[in-house]
Amino acid sequence: MVFSTISGFLYGIIPLGDIRFYVTDFSIIGFIVSIIFTIIVYFSKPEKQVVAQFKSFGDKYNYVTPNELKIRRLMSVICGVATAFAMLTGDIFNFALFLAVIGLSNIGIVAAVKKEWVLNAAFHYGIIAMISSLPLFGAAALILAKSGTLSILELAKQNNDLLFQKAIYAIGMVGETGVAPFYAAKAEMFRAPGAPYILMIHLSSLLIIIRTVEILLTIS
Repeated sequence: MVFSTISGFLYGIIPLGDIRFYVTDFSIIGFIVSIIFTIIVYFSKPEKQVVAQFKSFGDKYNYVTPNELKIRRLMSVICGVATAFAMLTGDIFNFALFLAVIGLSNIGIVAAVKKEWVLNAAFHYGIIAMISSLPLFGAAALILAKSGTLSILELAKQNNDLLFQKAIYAIGMVGETGVAPFYAAKAEMFRAPGAPYILMIHLSSLLIIIRTVEILLTIS
């Protein structure tokens, strides 16, 4: 069976109750990338961030303490797993759920950093993410009301006029991932010490944006 979109071949469906995972060329690649990077993050040690000192000798290092390490590593793994499953899910609502989990875990990755400017950025991003959940889940409800299904595969077969619903869904995704114009609220989070945990925020946002575009181009 073949998707008539950029998803590629549909190799199979993995049913787990109400959650259905679609195995396609696109989803397999996204899933593998997410899992590999999650494993790398789990076994990696955090960086030592160097802060240049002006009018003084020597540089200052920002370390990730053991207590921060445990929390941020856990949140990074949760973010990576949620991103991997978001690549596979074939349901509009479940994709929104995974996206919400990714947003919360992104906040958790930097929440343990005891720096005021990082916590302020995480707080502002959290407000935007919570507000964006309304158009995200609202659009899923509107799609269900109009088409009678949330399955991406079934929506691809139908001929519905979902332009308005897809636009609202995209707005919700933009807010959850911190894409411009909401990037300013999330940008300061990236300056927090502790790569590769911070890089998980970048990777999850990138994959979610690509996956959302793929979904919106697939359904009609």
